[in-house]
Amino acid sequence: MTGDAAGTGGGPANPPVVLKLGGSLITEKDRPETLDAAALDAACDAIAAAVSDGAVDRLVIVHGGGSFGHHHASEHGVSTTAGTSDARAVMDIHGAMTTLNERVLSRLHDRDVSAVPVHPLSLSARPDGPGGALDLPLSSTATLLDEGFVPVLHGDGVATAGEGVTVVSGDELVVELATGLDARRVGVCSTVPGVLDAPEGGEVIPAIDSFEAVADALGGSDATDVSGGMAAKVRELLALEAPAYVFGAAGLEPFLRGGDPGTRIE
Repeated sequence: MTGDAAGTGGGPANPPVVLKLGGSLITEKDRPETLDAAALDAACDAIAAAVSDGAVDRLVIVHGGGSFGHHHASEHGVSTTAGTSDARAVMDIHGAMTTLNERVLSRLHDRDVSAVPVHPLSLSARPDGPGGALDLPLSSTATLLDEGFVPVLHGDGVATAGEGVTVVSGDELVVELATGLDARRVGVCSTVPGVLDAPEGGEVIPAIDSFEAVADALGGSDATDVSGGMAAKVRELLALEAPAYVFGAAGLEPFLRGGDPGTRIE
């Protein structure tokens, strides 16, 4: 359940682009709290160039947790379904994510992108428990967009009835933002060049318009992990009104400039 953003930010006259930078892209996932500085710099270069020359004028960014949030969530046994009531555990996870968020913001600021943080832990909730819908009010994000900022959200903890605090993934945030803000395009940038036609790799599938057509390639409908897994990503992106794209680092600049990199999902 997305909060009402009516009247700001998500109007049909000038809908935003929603972009996710995967945690596996911008961090070294096998080394706790370690950036992939070169990959993050390259992504920020592409974003700054597209914003500077007007290729994209309304942009919302979401980044994953990578070796920051996932490391601490795993240590504390916290996931999208299992929570914690230990405030120190919550702060370990949230603190790692805000540290990563600050590093993303710093690089964007170095390139004159007017990026500002939006922390989901402070906004969102699952009032019906882990299996319930995410309540993510969007008036703050929408107003920031209207005022010329680039809101930057991230995977985070989320208050969850009956479980204390669980995890909300960047992928779920992307879907909520795209739906609630009437996004015109959605991009998911990761370490793979698109959705591949075999579970262990293969060729990029150019376009997907139904889950059934690619279920075997994705390892079946149960292929998932703490951050969603490709099968879950495809299912969620297919439900969007806006066209969505899954692509690697080389596809980021083409996507921001209106191209069709990687796999188109709609």
